[in-house]
Amino acid sequence: MTTASGLVIRETTDADIPAMARIMSEVNPAHPWTPESLAHEIAELESHPLGLHLAQWIVEEAGEPVATAAVLQFAGMYHQDRYHAEIMVLPAAERHGIGTRLADTVAAHLRGRGAREVLAGAYEHQPHALAFLARRGFTEAMRFYDNVLELTDFDLGQWAGHERVPDGVRVLSYPQLEAELGPDAALHAFHAGFAEAREDVPRTGDATELTLDDFRKRFENPALFPEGLLLAVTDMGEVVAISELWRADGNATRLNTGLTGTRRAWRRRGLALALKLAAIRVALAAGVTEIWTGNATTNAPMLAINDRLGFRPRPAFVEMKWGGV
Repeated sequence: MTTASGLVIRETTDADIPAMARIMSEVNPAHPWTPESLAHEIAELESHPLGLHLAQWIVEEAGEPVATAAVLQFAGMYHQDRYHAEIMVLPAAERHGIGTRLADTVAAHLRGRGAREVLAGAYEHQPHALAFLARRGFTEAMRFYDNVLELTDFDLGQWAGHERVPDGVRVLSYPQLEAELGPDAALHAFHAGFAEAREDVPRTGDATELTLDDFRKRFENPALFPEGLLLAVTDMGEVVAISELWRADGNATRLNTGLTGTRRAWRRRGLALALKLAAIRVALAAGVTEIWTGNATTNAPMLAINDRLGFRPRPAFVEMKWGGV
């Protein structure tokens, strides 16, 4: 579609992935994308057995890509009538009506899909973006912090004794668990612990069941850092707590935290703190200077652990919701 101002809004092709990754990274530099990581994410969504929906657009001005948008469904919190919407406009192209035109395109697409719930969001230091969503009927649903730990002056010696775990439990990396149990048994044990621990992670909708096949695909992610998958494992081979580190796109000095969680029967025994410290030890050995994690502002126990370790919050991402399922 070519607008009266000469803007071209069209659906994307695979050839647009580098431009999309560049726009997304410039708009949200705290969470950059490489073309490889974006292509992997798109392929995962398009091939998922749930039949997840994905539609993407790019905006060109004088032949140059200046904005991108997407309507998608995530497997982790799936409902056939729930969608996530993203609109990203390069800072130099903001306040020229591009976001409004993209929002109209996205809204028409969602109406055509019969969407009953739409999730979108912006950071708390972007009041114009939050007001943009509010004018379209979105209301705040939840807030999430980026929490960042600077490792330059982190002293593990001050935490002596806090890495201890209960009798009958050891801390292993996933490759070490594979070496002990074999690949198949290790995968099943990791999946069982992960699936239970993630059920209580705060989110704006019910968690979708994580199948073993879905879990296996996580090991195809280009951000995989196997030595950073830290597990508390019983003598019987049961994974009872997890703390994950993943590589950051294009930044060798940063690692991102995936899930940190504990199975219900094993909570309040210091396992989360012990695994976080084990992860910090791995990060320091890898020459990393920052660990990033994301926390819902309602997750008081994990926020307390991270604050104690020295993680410091960045501006919160405000998830906004329209409708409901």
